[in-house]
Amino acid sequence: MGILVDVNLKEKDGKNYLEIVTEAYPYPISFRGKYYQRSGATNQELKGAALDRFLLRKQGRTWDSVPVPYLKWQELDNVTLDQFRSYAKKSGRMDETDLLDNTQELLDKLRLFESNYLKRAAALLFHPDPEKYITGAFIKIGYFKADADLIYQDEIHGNLFQQVQSTLNLISTKYLRATISYEGIQRVETLPIPREALREALLNAVVHKSYESLTPIQIAIYDDKLEIWNCGTLPEEWSIDTLLGKHRSRPYNPDIANVFFRAGEIEAWGRGVERIIVACKKAGYPEPKFKYDGGSLWTIFTFKYQETTRKRPENDQMSQQEIMIINLIKTTPYISRKELATQLKIHDSSIKRRLATLQEKSIIRRVGPDKGGYWEIIN
Repeated sequence: MGILVDVNLKEKDGKNYLEIVTEAYPYPISFRGKYYQRSGATNQELKGAALDRFLLRKQGRTWDSVPVPYLKWQELDNVTLDQFRSYAKKSGRMDETDLLDNTQELLDKLRLFESNYLKRAAALLFHPDPEKYITGAFIKIGYFKADADLIYQDEIHGNLFQQVQSTLNLISTKYLRATISYEGIQRVETLPIPREALREALLNAVVHKSYESLTPIQIAIYDDKLEIWNCGTLPEEWSIDTLLGKHRSRPYNPDIANVFFRAGEIEAWGRGVERIIVACKKAGYPEPKFKYDGGSLWTIFTFKYQETTRKRPENDQMSQQEIMIINLIKTTPYISRKELATQLKIHDSSIKRRLATLQEKSIIRRVGPDKGGYWEIIN
């Protein structure tokens, strides 16, 4: 069994017996082809994802470092790879000459190859459809009036870079009610939670998720709060108090974390939770709550709606759909009408009418041709 024990010969009531003394052992043990781990006063057999984690740890490996035999680098999304190059150049966390390498060489520099095979991390980060190789690698969003009263929902698919950006845009435009005020003639929209804090929480979820659970990240939104839930396992001996205090960086998926770090999307010093809290405090919002139950992590934001200091002019009444369109244009000026319709799940003809109305109100304008041009917000 691989355990060293003390064996003592003892006597009681005139009879000899053997005393076997074992020290507390922090790792699982194998017995007759099965693995067991001590939990309280009982031995628990390791199965499923827990057994996978243990066997990988014995080899000094992590789940995201396992190779995918049939995945070819030619299948990866060139748009996302170019986006990564742009982010990494801006962050200064990679040598610019490395960013000029072809895709295969770049992936090798990012340590996403195991011998001649791409790792699971590469599929999640850059494949247009990672669910082809990893079940449950997507995000579910739902709006609830009560815990069991689902009003509407969406699913966000694609690679991890696409998921983070699309989820952030969709939540900001469709699910959160912005407070609208005016500074002079300038329209100001304020979300009930800081956008930067939401972005950090999403990045935390996708980087540290236990993808072997085969379940999607789930985001539940209510009238007064937003909850992000994902399967995740903290390092042994860690608790929520560890996360909230100063701690070293120990990402659950190191290869995924490395690429997001090179892109300037996250830090490498275990400051993700701290950055979420700081973003909320800086903007004057309540601190989020964090929960952990041994296999799942929750980040819970309580909403704060700002009081408006001036009403919207009567001739500038806008529908919720128009507000959602404006918010998407703010973050993605080159977005097409078709892409607006897809992201907002609104018919193309309705998008066309809304865009025309916003142009008539001199709120937005089109710069350049339909193909290759972009949207500009006037006020």
